[in-house]
Amino acid sequence: MPIVPDMIGIVVADLPRAIRFYRLIGLAFPDVAPGEDFVQVTTDNGYRISLNSQELDKSLTPNWEPPRGQRVTLAFRCDSPAHVDATFRAVVEAGHEGLKAPWDAFWGQRYAMVQDPDGAVISLFAPLG
Repeated sequence: MPIVPDMIGIVVADLPRAIRFYRLIGLAFPDVAPGEDFVQVTTDNGYRISLNSQELDKSLTPNWEPPRGQRVTLAFRCDSPAHVDATFRAVVEAGHEGLKAPWDAFWGQRYAMVQDPDGAVISLFAPLG
């Protein structure tokens, strides 16, 4: 059996805050009880995304340190160009940073970029037409 991507884990400083952010872009993370260090959701296409507290990663990897700089960009496909615009607006109105407002990119997509509470760049896109 080949190895296939199945899940991405995002290490976060504040789990409830991260859950609120990712719900704004459409991920249906469940609520967590105080003290929980992990939550995951399965997307409609079967891919799993988890949010892991820094404390969890420190307990699993003794020499773990918070990352510096932008190493990964997550891109989320929206239903339509209007959905890109609405999601960008919801994220910014909730107080998160909009890095690049929606635009019609030369590669044929409506595209926007926001930043999650821990600094990760999140791209939102939908095919044009």
